[in-house]
Amino acid sequence: MKSRIFLYSALFFGVFSLSTSAIFVKLANAPSGITAFYRLFFAALLLLPAFLFSKKNRQALLYLSLKQWGWGLLSGLFLAVHYVLWFESLRYTSVASSTVIVTLQPLFSLAGGYFLFKERLSQGAIVGCLIAITGYFIIGWGDFQISGTALFGDLLAFLAAGLITAYFFTGQFLRKNLSVIPYSLLGYVSSALFLASYAVSQQVSFVDYPLPTWGAFIGLALIATILGQLIFNWLLKWVSTTVISMAILGEVIGTCMLAYFIFNETISLQQGIGIGTVLAGLALFLLQPPQAPVPRSDNKSAI
Repeated sequence: MKSRIFLYSALFFGVFSLSTSAIFVKLANAPSGITAFYRLFFAALLLLPAFLFSKKNRQALLYLSLKQWGWGLLSGLFLAVHYVLWFESLRYTSVASSTVIVTLQPLFSLAGGYFLFKERLSQGAIVGCLIAITGYFIIGWGDFQISGTALFGDLLAFLAAGLITAYFFTGQFLRKNLSVIPYSLLGYVSSALFLASYAVSQQVSFVDYPLPTWGAFIGLALIATILGQLIFNWLLKWVSTTVISMAILGEVIGTCMLAYFIFNETISLQQGIGIGTVLAGLALFLLQPPQAPVPRSDNKSAI
């Protein structure tokens, strides 16, 4: 078992890397389906050498049961639809509203962890979760819009939050008996195939984009996915989906910091108060006794 300090250090590094997602998406001048496709396609290519030159990783996929293959492909579908819904939500509602809603994963992970993995959280952890979520609403409250179109975008973002949580719950099950490289490669390749099919249905180009956009695609794959999401996939063997979802609430803080330096976007007093509230909630949550996922070495799952 890894030490708690080491696991949380890796978790915070992954969250900061993931914080670059919105920056690279903003820099990419391409349809949402294409941006999501190349994010996962390039991520899969980056993982391919570690898969091909490792007999252990190759055998891990070869000896997967039919059930594990099914759950692996389903995790890729969850990831693909998450990206499509999230990026599409940005067409109907504001960036702040969409980001606040799509990262409300703890609402899903708390319920899923309780019913699927029998996880129990202390009162302090639950209070910390609620404080952090309150901070998120403080950050985005001034940007919420009251209109039918905006509410539709908010609904898409909310569904996207549920789907990314489902992706992590599937990983929490699969990672008990599958190492991170074959698990992630299976999810990324299947997700890229789903996204390619979606892009074809939208009749958009796969190649006609400026050089800075290709740089943004690579940044999404290398930094936001390999150094961000892949770390979460690795952590799922020791850390529950609920803890990861809570930590991801800190993504908006990293995004605000990066936007300040890259796009000269200022941080308002309201956002500052919200950021402080999120940090206080996260600190309270993470300082509670660790709640590890229930071991399932027999491959039997409540999923």
